[in-house]
Amino acid sequence: MPLHPDDPIQQNYEVRFDWGRDGLRGIAPTAGVIVVIDAISFTTTVEMGVALGLEVQPFAGLRAEAEALDAAGSFGDARLAGKRGAPGVSLSPSSMTEQNVAEFGSRRAVVPSLNGSRLTALAATYGVPVIAASLRNRTAVARWILDFQTRVGHRAMVAIVAAGEVRTDETLRLAVEDMLTAGAVIDALGAVGIDACSPEAAAACAAYTGLARGIRHMFTASVSGGELLKDDQREDIEVAFQTDVSTTVPVLVDGVYVGAS
Repeated sequence: MPLHPDDPIQQNYEVRFDWGRDGLRGIAPTAGVIVVIDAISFTTTVEMGVALGLEVQPFAGLRAEAEALDAAGSFGDARLAGKRGAPGVSLSPSSMTEQNVAEFGSRRAVVPSLNGSRLTALAATYGVPVIAASLRNRTAVARWILDFQTRVGHRAMVAIVAAGEVRTDETLRLAVEDMLTAGAVIDALGAVGIDACSPEAAAACAAYTGLARGIRHMFTASVSGGELLKDDQREDIEVAFQTDVSTTVPVLVDGVYVGAS
């Protein structure tokens, strides 16, 4: 996808970081891997679902469109996941339990979200591996990328994009939980030797390392966290700030997130 000549790019750096779909367009060209982050809740939900054997199909549009397609039977054997907080498998990370997945009735869940699923759909157009990252699997993601570089025989550039929160007017609100999660992934990449960071990536990493001891508070007290607490969805926050508890790396294959092989 061509860039406007004035668009900022970080393509001289091995590790790049930006926000939202416009940011992705700036850092994805020449990247060999794209890492999508929507910490509360899409990419955490994806990781937890895939860890339980579920395939997660991100939906490129809005939920109303997905519901219309589902009603028309357009998803085939896949089933539409519920809204955040709905019974059973839903957009909520805390919904990804063994019981809910077993009772879902399909191996594949179609998951719409205003942020992460639409960002994933755009990332897929660049023709390189797309990974869903969270605090839970940040070290596993870094190790997967190192192994990928070994397989391809060169230091593939890494584009890390934070979804942020898309407002109803389609403007972007920067989300502290996404910045900290991106920084955590960048920190983990540095630990395995992938450390040629753009200034933007280095700043996100510094934010995480400087605030890691207070990560629980940062997630809970953030605007996104406050919204979830107001809706009595504390559990979604609590699973999202768990760090390095998963070795699952969801990789997008033919438009569906599956566990890395």
